[in-house]
Amino acid sequence: MAPVMPWIFAVTVLLLIAGRFLLSPHLTAPALQTWATIFVAICVQALPFLVLGVTLSAAITAFVPPSFWTRALPRRPYVAVPVAGVAGAVLPGCECASVPVASGLMARGVTPAAALAFLLASPAINPVVIVATVVAFPGQPMMAVARFVASLAVSVLVGWFWLRFGRDDWLRITRRETASGSKWAAFYEAMRHDLLHAGGFLVIGGITAATLNVVVPRTWLTSVAGVPVLSVVVLALLAVLLSICSEADAFVVASLTAFSPTAKLAFLVMGPMVDLKLIALQIGTFGRAFAARFVPLTFTLAIVVSLAIGQVLL
Repeated sequence: MAPVMPWIFAVTVLLLIAGRFLLSPHLTAPALQTWATIFVAICVQALPFLVLGVTLSAAITAFVPPSFWTRALPRRPYVAVPVAGVAGAVLPGCECASVPVASGLMARGVTPAAALAFLLASPAINPVVIVATVVAFPGQPMMAVARFVASLAVSVLVGWFWLRFGRDDWLRITRRETASGSKWAAFYEAMRHDLLHAGGFLVIGGITAATLNVVVPRTWLTSVAGVPVLSVVVLALLAVLLSICSEADAFVVASLTAFSPTAKLAFLVMGPMVDLKLIALQIGTFGRAFAARFVPLTFTLAIVVSLAIGQVLL
């Protein structure tokens, strides 16, 4: 499927541009209008951060020598994992940016478990997301604190689990050799490849998320809001299905007033780590064998940690 991704991405961009002027007058069915709105919103929200991610990844590939990472991160992998998780706080991007950056880190020799901890932490604990959470929950600063603590805890735990139980053949790492010519030429080539490759999987994830948004009735949500553990699982699943950018998800879940703070926390923790567009990007970047193990592990730990942190801080 991977060689087809650049064509899917390019054709979709052209269709979005043409559809804006040619097709929109004919999309009169409410469900179809909703689907188109959600699909375009997901792609428009994610694309700038995807560009940011591939730019950083290409810069890592072209300009940063592999020896830098051996000096920047602790030598012990079990210590490098939490350090990489905390480092995610300095990158103001969403989950779409974290996947290509993590791939670039692995390609430059960073321990996969540490790169995965960064992948999970970066879109969940960076300053932009935390400030957005504070704004979305006025008078409830502990929601932002709980989100930071729970997201960092899940990131580190997943990294440690992968370090202990992960296998090399589960993870596809593209080893990139810096070109012997201009570093700028290597930067351009790496950025072009990653953008077209990841962009196609972003489109697939956006189509799936938009379809599920239209199909799943909202009345199903309100019927389970009063059941403690079930409501946490339902909002976690909803975060996976909606695939909202991490800078905007707090405003969405804050409107679900029927749910408990712990359930809302599960939504906030899960969304930047496991959603449909992110799963598609992970499959395209790291392979199906990786996603088949990484996604269930992250999903389970996110629910468990959210329940625990919610009981303590909320």
